Amino acid sequence: MNIAQLYEVYRNHPSIQTDTRQLKQGDIFFALKGPNFNGNAYAAAALEAGAVLAVIDEAEYNTQPDKMMLTTDVLSTLQQLALHHRRQLKIPFLAITGTNGKTTTKELVSTVLAAEFKTTATIGNFNNHIGVPLTILRIPADAEIAVIEMGANHEHEIEAYCKIALPTHGIITNIGKAHLEGFGSPEGVRRAKGELYDFLRANEGTVFLCNEYPYLLEMSKGIPQVITYGQKDATYTGEPIADSALLSVKVTSNEAAGLIPTQLVGAYNFPNVMAAVAVGLYFNIPGETIREAIAGYIPSNNRSQVIKQGSNTVIMDAYNANPSSMKAAIENFAGIEAAQKVLLLGGMMELGPDSIAEHQALVDLLQRTHWHAVVLVGGDFSKVKHPYIYMENAAAAAEWLKQQEFTDTYILIKGSRSMGMEKVIQ
Repeated sequence: MNIAQLYEVYRNHPSIQTDTRQLKQGDIFFALKGPNFNGNAYAAAALEAGAVLAVIDEAEYNTQPDKMMLTTDVLSTLQQLALHHRRQLKIPFLAITGTNGKTTTKELVSTVLAAEFKTTATIGNFNNHIGVPLTILRIPADAEIAVIEMGANHEHEIEAYCKIALPTHGIITNIGKAHLEGFGSPEGVRRAKGELYDFLRANEGTVFLCNEYPYLLEMSKGIPQVITYGQKDATYTGEPIADSALLSVKVTSNEAAGLIPTQLVGAYNFPNVMAAVAVGLYFNIPGETIREAIAGYIPSNNRSQVIKQGSNTVIMDAYNANPSSMKAAIENFAGIEAAQKVLLLGGMMELGPDSIAEHQALVDLLQRTHWHAVVLVGGDFSKVKHPYIYMENAAAAAEWLKQQEFTDTYILIKGSRSMGMEKVIQ
């Protein structure tokens, strides 16, 4: 069986599964491998559970040749099938990457687009070498637009995803210090994220970018169509109004002029909101529809969530953290008017040799503002000098918080995904 023949099976059964525990009748099972599992070993069980086909790459597991496709590499076959499907879809494909805000931007953009078009977008953060092809294979034949999030922690990953997704439009939200272990340096991050622009430049695509980041303007040179958004001198303009924990955006572009009250925390989300405004207007969605879609978006998954707990207000931003997103969150929190402010900050991961210096820089930033209390949790916070409370893990921080009995207090919780900082209030 070749890719074209596999695609015929997929057209009749357009549901892909890589986990037998979630398998449904009629799915196609791809026997992917991981560090601690071999999907080939579950192929027979997948067929028993109702899969119409199991794609495997180890001959010893080919026990039902009429219902199994033996390939040289299951992951490569999944990616080739996704590319084959992508080529049948004559619709705009918007790829989104960046250091911070890519998932929030993807959610806002797809919410706006879905108000007018049949839209398929990346679910959660399915943004890697497996998630990108799986997202493409979720796109139905009658879809009108697709939004694909692309994450990376090494160079050439975005380049590889572009060769599968073939984006026609793109957004790089920003470029900051993250995954320095894999990228090697901030310049490595820039080159890696810039692979999206490289693809769009070579394929006459369109870019949406925040003109408040001069490096993005510089990187976008040579791309045929660049749509800008920002506070001034942009294709689409607006102003952040952050006079409370939640951000409002005053759109000043005539086509969508008006105030958008959002459920997002902080002025650092302003470019993410404006990206959604710009994409919506570019695709001729009415301004009122755009404003209503953004105002109705409620963040989840511990991203920029505002949670009321009695008289306290918790800003839960514990999905991930790197030096640039931590700095933005702390500076925004410093600007919020509140009787008492408490921070519980988890360590930042994957920063390589720069890790201790970056953690120390955050401590130095914290010391510029008076806080009621600061708790630093795990990671390389244990290796830097600071005057604050230190806890080994989120469970210990949760116990500390429980004992404090705060009232009328704003509490910021942020940290890298592996720190599990959401447990602090669970």
